Amino acid sequence: MSYQTADLNNLFIKRPYRRERVSSYDRNGLNDDRIHIASGQTTEFACIEGPAVITHFWCTYGNIANGDTSGSVGHEPYNLRKIVLLVYWDDEEEPSIEVPLGDFFGMGHGICKAYNSAPLQMTAEDGHGCNCWFPMPFHKKARFLIRNECHNETVFYFYLDYEKVDELPKDSLYFHASWHREMPTEGKDEKGYDSHTQWIFGSEEDKNLDGKENYVILEAEGSGQYVGCNLNIVNCNTNGNWDWYGEGDDMIFIDGEPWPPRLHGTGMEDYFNCAWSPTQSFESPYYGCLIDTNDHFKGKATFYRYHIQDPIMFERSIKVTVEHGHNNLRSDDYSSTAYWYQSEPHRSIPKLPPLEKRLPLDEKALWWKDIIKTVDDSDEVK
Repeated sequence: MSYQTADLNNLFIKRPYRRERVSSYDRNGLNDDRIHIASGQTTEFACIEGPAVITHFWCTYGNIANGDTSGSVGHEPYNLRKIVLLVYWDDEEEPSIEVPLGDFFGMGHGICKAYNSAPLQMTAEDGHGCNCWFPMPFHKKARFLIRNECHNETVFYFYLDYEKVDELPKDSLYFHASWHREMPTEGKDEKGYDSHTQWIFGSEEDKNLDGKENYVILEAEGSGQYVGCNLNIVNCNTNGNWDWYGEGDDMIFIDGEPWPPRLHGTGMEDYFNCAWSPTQSFESPYYGCLIDTNDHFKGKATFYRYHIQDPIMFERSIKVTVEHGHNNLRSDDYSSTAYWYQSEPHRSIPKLPPLEKRLPLDEKALWWKDIIKTVDDSDEVK
């Protein structure tokens, strides 16, 4: 019998598999149901023999300050960008997943916030319970690791629920996730335009006929299917004008096709199934806006779009992109996590930049050049 994931429509059919779990329960029978990860340490917290399908991954976390003997758990600023999840399938030497923990669970900017989508959720308390429902099949072995780049020790609680199977379908694909950031995206000087509005919406000369300067959400090689992303934007413009940042089109290039690709959209907000420069947060199973910018679009925004009902297939390669402003005119802070399935071997996913290049922008800084200098000169992030 070919493996089938469980859903509401087939719960009455007997499943010929065995339910298993790996968790952080206290092996001594006490209540220290967590693993302790020192600052700078990478810990393998699970190694599961296959063939199997991971059906649910839950975790929560916390930081214990140096010298704190009370056992109380605090939350170091931006710790969700400082804690990194790594996953290796079978015998691969490079990870198929290497993503900051918060971004992997759908929320960027190094923050947590309760929200609900079909494949990913952050729950009470204020988003500290993280859930992933993407099925993850593997044939031989699955290795899950956490790298702690916080200043303090991190404690990590987890469940990995999976189904042990006799064999997987021959066409099973492996789950992948990667993180990317450009800070800032390379835009054009507003001073070269007749008005602020023209800079946002473009002039007759502003044409994008190749997509080469677009922000890249995913670039992968092999055979597989793209299943979605989350995108985080920080508006780096400090003037007091109405300042919509999302006018750029989405463009998805499949199997090396030239511009215009078969999947060419009409605007960043349209790709995320929103409309008319959204200023309201909204959640649904497959798309939403988790953080809205309603003060002339200044500050931070987070969107997600998961292709659960409409995965995007590719045979040789895929490049998922979006313009940063019309014709890539804007210089803002973009970061994203892409999710996809593909056959192995996979093209090496981008290595995460060092911690100081991952930290969110300092909201007190007034301009991105000052922000970069603040990050580069700060002892706090070295």
